[in-house]
Amino acid sequence: MPVRTHQVDPVLASLADLDGAVLFLHNWAAGARALGAVIGHERVLLGFPAAGGTMEGDVVRYRAANVLTRRVGMPIGEPDGRATPRLERIVTAFRAAGFNARAEPRMEARLRTHAAVTVPLGLAVRAAGGPVALADDRDAVRGMLHLVRRNLAALPARPVPRGLDALRTLPEGLLVAVVRRFLRSPTAVHSGLSNTAPAERAELERLAEQMRAGARGR
Repeated sequence: MPVRTHQVDPVLASLADLDGAVLFLHNWAAGARALGAVIGHERVLLGFPAAGGTMEGDVVRYRAANVLTRRVGMPIGEPDGRATPRLERIVTAFRAAGFNARAEPRMEARLRTHAAVTVPLGLAVRAAGGPVALADDRDAVRGMLHLVRRNLAALPARPVPRGLDALRTLPEGLLVAVVRRFLRSPTAVHSGLSNTAPAERAELERLAEQMRAGARGR
């Protein structure tokens, strides 16, 4: 089910009376329990899509893969991390269709880590007027990284992938320089960071709500 975070609730209602497993392919920081509470916990699988695009009216524009996105696999996993026959079948089906899918035993942690980084980054880009405009504002980049570090520190487990732990440990000056260079790159400029659709902001705001709720519950 590839939808945006803020679109999940009405879709869940439509799935509640159906049978079969459901693979949720979207940003999500609220955990699998919130999904399973509506459709049944045994039906839920979590994943994150490696492909994307934008809506222009009634037309979906596919965003072509680049060197970076081709290297990033599509993680899919059971909420409890088990390796199950249905997970193997789903991963195999995606690979047969040309997607670089792989099993991920820590899918909930991966989704929460992704939100911890992308929400501050996405909101900062929108506030600045685009990735290049954010890169031109050193103080805004520094403020965004402060929020990312705070989010990562608040996670209930270590970041997944663990390489993102570097965002908490590397010197701030080095991180600011690296992020500003990335924001000016074609990879950033031609990515979802340049998406100005209202749905983009609605998704970021819903993810932020989920992270705040998770922090209050711990």
